[in-house]
Amino acid sequence: MKYQTPKTTKEAAALMLRGKGNAFLLAGGTDLMVRMRRDLIEPDLVVDIKHIATMQSITKSTTGFRLGAAVSAAEMGENAALKKAWPGVVEAANLIGSDQIQNRCTIVGNLCNASPAADSVPALIAAGAKVSIVGPERRRTVAVEKIVTGPGTTSLARGEVVEAITLPKRPSKSGDAYLRFVPRSEMDIAVVGAAVSLTLDRNLVIKSARIVLGAVAPTALLVPAAARAIVGTQLNEAALTKLTDACSAACDPIDDMRGTVEFRTEVAGVLAQRAARIAYQRAGGQ
Repeated sequence: MKYQTPKTTKEAAALMLRGKGNAFLLAGGTDLMVRMRRDLIEPDLVVDIKHIATMQSITKSTTGFRLGAAVSAAEMGENAALKKAWPGVVEAANLIGSDQIQNRCTIVGNLCNASPAADSVPALIAAGAKVSIVGPERRRTVAVEKIVTGPGTTSLARGEVVEAITLPKRPSKSGDAYLRFVPRSEMDIAVVGAAVSLTLDRNLVIKSARIVLGAVAPTALLVPAAARAIVGTQLNEAALTKLTDACSAACDPIDDMRGTVEFRTEVAGVLAQRAARIAYQRAGGQ
């Protein structure tokens, strides 16, 4: 196995393109190392991106936040400005694993691992986050929801490397939230996850919303029908009922030892409703 430590994202992309056999990127390593120790994979090349300066920081600008691909979940939780602007995104990132894992894991790794139950992905999609991708020949930017194509698979081409995730500037009177259901209180995989991001007008009426479900389909589900159910309302009970019904109708979960289809379908609506209430309060609603 070869181990490389590039100093630029373009160099990392070139290494991944030229690499023969199984080539993997290493940031936090919380998924990669486990798979290697269990002999589930045998890399021919590991490209360590932690030495790339553009991937190591959280940057705030007039357009929002840029999160480098090697930034850990713990670093996100320690950034006061990010927590204030996007508490739901930070909450989701801080649910990934134990405290020890938090110091290593990254939301880009959580995204590119492509698990249907990834905690950060629904929150990022609800936030309207974008992914900055560097390839051997060009750069491109896509919405987070365009990355994961199925369990364990992504839309990234050979040689493409995610350099950063960008979160837009938070509009005034806006809020977001992420909730999940797990059998244990911590260090478990989501049975269902729900993320909500919304913006209010001056009369506290919801003027825009994005609602996303996790662990109830092969990929995280953006549910426009659920958003339409609450836009134009002050999140009254009738709107919440419609939101719940829309979320349950969108579900296409598996049936396994952690939860039945019926259970996941019902819990998805309940969690989305609770997350909407929290997001509404954070936006300044009653």
